[in-house]
Amino acid sequence: MAAKLAVVTVLALLGSVSCQAGYGGYGYGGGGNPTPPPPTYPPTASPPVYPSPTPSPPAAGLKVGYYDDKCPGAEGIVRDAVRGADAGIKAGLVRLFFHDCFVRGCDASVLLKPTDANPQPEMLGIPNLSLRGFEVIDAAKATLESKCPGVVSCADIVAFAGRDASYFLSGSAISFSMPSGRYDGNVSLASETIPNLPPPFADVPRLKAMFAAKGLGTIDMVALSGAHSIGRSHCSSFASDRLPPSNTSDMDPALAAQLKANCTSATGADNTVPQDYKTRDVLDNQYYMNVISKKVLFASDAALLKSNETVPLVYAAAFSPKLWQYKFGEAMVKMGAVELKTAVNGEIRKVCGFINTPYSG
Repeated sequence: MAAKLAVVTVLALLGSVSCQAGYGGYGYGGGGNPTPPPPTYPPTASPPVYPSPTPSPPAAGLKVGYYDDKCPGAEGIVRDAVRGADAGIKAGLVRLFFHDCFVRGCDASVLLKPTDANPQPEMLGIPNLSLRGFEVIDAAKATLESKCPGVVSCADIVAFAGRDASYFLSGSAISFSMPSGRYDGNVSLASETIPNLPPPFADVPRLKAMFAAKGLGTIDMVALSGAHSIGRSHCSSFASDRLPPSNTSDMDPALAAQLKANCTSATGADNTVPQDYKTRDVLDNQYYMNVISKKVLFASDAALLKSNETVPLVYAAAFSPKLWQYKFGEAMVKMGAVELKTAVNGEIRKVCGFINTPYSG
């Protein structure tokens, strides 16, 4: 009887928040999910802490439609470049935005290539060696430079591309405005990637601390974790601490066996596998169903089901696609305002891979 009451209580709490999403044209695109199994954790005393959706004002210096009079059609040029990319590259563009913003802020420092003056930029940091989508950013930048020389920053292109990739991968269900007006940074250090980018083995306290250091809360952290419903992962990112026989993780045994087979390589190659076994090329809330059913790759994913603070948020996202879609877009905008550069400490690069002075393209 107590267990049944706990389930009913949690379902009621989730129902109370599921009707709050969908404001302002945010589409519903995640229907049809099976009902997840009942939770096995004690219900919290208060409902999940997702607040009612209220648009946040843009960060100082950023503005929606910033290029409307400076370079009309700029955002459309980026969207066209993203539209032509395959699903893997689109997933890479969402990840590229995250990795840029978490190291020195959203300043396109992740795009800077090695030079004699700086042989170890961010892109050569261990967490960034598998980043994808640089060619899409470069193509958009080349078109924009031909139309509006020296106007559109690479940092804004990365932000627009992350937004647009989310839109396409979600079947237009995730649709939000991205404020712009960023400047490009001129410092990029590989040594700063590991200290700033959350590792795949992090627990909830560590994840919270790393997100808080960027001005992002627990809700943002859980919402952005949904990006693990797209893209692929190298087996080296999870096999040692998640697959048998080297560990006894709580991963679903059937998935663990399948992953172990897929990660086995006679040549020693570091194979890749989809991060979401079920809807691998769709940005949706299936990720949260996977967390609940213990069918996720990373220890950092599994950890969300082990904290009384994050468990209700996982169930809220799993039960309410519209709510998660809104919170994901809101978190992307909030992340896009991390540690902004200005004209004082930034520039508008001519080419995204190199700072303007000295220019060595």
